Parts: sequence; structure tokens; C-alpha cells
Amino acid sequence: MRATGILRRVSALTLAAAGFALSGGAMAQAWPAKPITLVVPFPSGGTTDVLARALGDQLSRSLGQPVIVENRPGAGATVGADYVAKNKPDGYTLLMGAVHHTIATSVYKKLPYSFEKDLAPVAPVAMVPNVLVVNAAKTPAENVSELVALAKRASPEFAYGSNGNGTAQHLIGTQFQAATGAPLLHVPYKGSGPLTTDLLGGQVTMSFDTLTPVLQHIKSGKLRALAVTTAKRSSVLPDVPTLEEAGLKGFDIGTWFGVMAPVATPEPVVTRLNAEIVRIVRSPDFQQRMQAIGAEPMTSTPKEFARRIQDETVKFAKLVKDGKVTIE
Repeated sequence: MRATGILRRVSALTLAAAGFALSGGAMAQAWPAKPITLVVPFPSGGTTDVLARALGDQLSRSLGQPVIVENRPGAGATVGADYVAKNKPDGYTLLMGAVHHTIATSVYKKLPYSFEKDLAPVAPVAMVPNVLVVNAAKTPAENVSELVALAKRASPEFAYGSNGNGTAQHLIGTQFQAATGAPLLHVPYKGSGPLTTDLLGGQVTMSFDTLTPVLQHIKSGKLRALAVTTAKRSSVLPDVPTLEEAGLKGFDIGTWFGVMAPVATPEPVVTRLNAEIVRIVRSPDFQQRMQAIGAEPMTSTPKEFARRIQDETVKFAKLVKDGKVTIE
């Protein structure tokens, strides 16, 4: 039902635009007439924030209006999503959404907004692999097998950090525990920035974070990358195996990021935003910036983006159910 609902919503936007052609057309010509706010549902310093600021900088130039990045972290990215969902659908308040929102739909027993009904897909921006990393100075494990063996002998339990309850990192950790039998303690943070700080400080042993916030620390040797969680190796870390190659079956989770808008945003505005974002993401300058942070650029139409979201929602619903992950 969720999958069908997302596509139905995209079609409804098109029909609504046809029914209000005059008002929609007038708005499209006038838009944007003032600054645009791009809400990041995590603190500064994490992947979502880095991507939003890179995109916002380019959008400001192409649209001729400032794009202000506003951080609204909390509750596994749902605080920021709720804020945007309840804002005026005029194209001036947008969300830098992420895969976490497709998970939250199944993890949280009750959300103050409906991801399926209140937010409309505009355009994807990037896919970033998640990577299993440990503090190199405090954890001697050189591979996944050694880490699992250490975790099973450790007292107290190894703590792994995530950037919030109900996020991809949390779910990967749950799946990792089920696959290995390693006793791990989940420590949720409000985002990758504070998580990385504590990982470097030794307050947590490991994480399954996105590559962006930990890449520089992997290169410096402060963190050790043991595996990526995607089906393919990262082009930025070609020597780091996948979890599948490390002997764990069924792992293929990466983190996508993309722009969302309140559901009644006029279709002409959504269409223009999509076109601008696609052009920016395909530009050599932006792709070079993405390569530097370990991100893989992504582009599609709003409808194609909606289909990806519905597929992810179904996939994570099963993982949530199998892992018995619930949050009040």
C-alpha cells in the first residue's frame, strides 16, 4: 500500500497542476522570489549536512536566490521531516531527505506526519556506502572475523554508535548482531558529527556510519575500515571488502540522499527543481566534490525517485520486522 501510495501521490501532483494551470503557471514564473530553506534533519558535520550545503551553494547560483541550510536534528531524522511536511507547500521549504525516512515509517509506532502522504519526492542527489569502522588505537581487529571474536569475549559489550534510533546505521547494527551473534550495545546519537567525535575519543568502539564523515579519519589512520555494507566495494576504498566478502550474507545497504517537498507543492516548481538538481549533480564540479567525500552521484525524475523510495520502504519494513526493531 505504501509503495502504491507514493506513486499515486506523484500522479496526483501532476493532475493537480493540470487543474490549476493558471495559478501554477503564474507561481512557476514568479518562483523563486525569496530565499529557500533546505532543512537537514541531522546536526552539522554529517553526510546529509555536507551534501545539502554543496547542493545549496549551487542551487543559490542557478535560482538567483539564497538557499539557506537549516539543521533540525532529532528522533532519527523525523523532527526535520515533520517540520517540512507541515510547512506551506510553496517551494520555499524543502527537506534533504535520506534513506532513514523510509525506515522510520516502519520503526516508529507513531509519527506526527505521514511520509507517504505529506512529502513528495523531488530529486535524488547521491548514494553513499555505509562502512564498518573501529577506533584503530583501541580496537586491534584487522577484519570482521577478528572483530566478532573480540566482541564475543568483551566485557562490557562493545558499543556501536548510530546517528539515531531507527536509522540505517541502527538497522545495519541489528542485522550484524543477528548474523554474527556478537553482543553489541547500541548507542544512538543525533547525527554523524557527534557520533564521529565519540568514536575518535573511544566512547564507542565501532559504527556503521556513512563514508563521508569518517573518510578523512580512515585515511589518517585514526579509524580502521573493516567492510562496506553495500553489495559492491566503494570506488574510494577499493581495498576494503564488502560484508558479503567477509562472510556475512544478505547485506546490501547504502544510504541515499535526496530533496523532498511538502506534498501539495505545485508541479511546475517540482519540475524546475528536479531539472536544476539533475543539472547540478551531473556537472563535473559537483561530481568531483562528491568523489572527494565518497559519494556516488544519483539523478532521476520525481517518479523514478518515488519508485526507489517505495522499494526501499518495502525492503526495510521486512528488515525491521525480522529484527524486531520498534521505537515508541
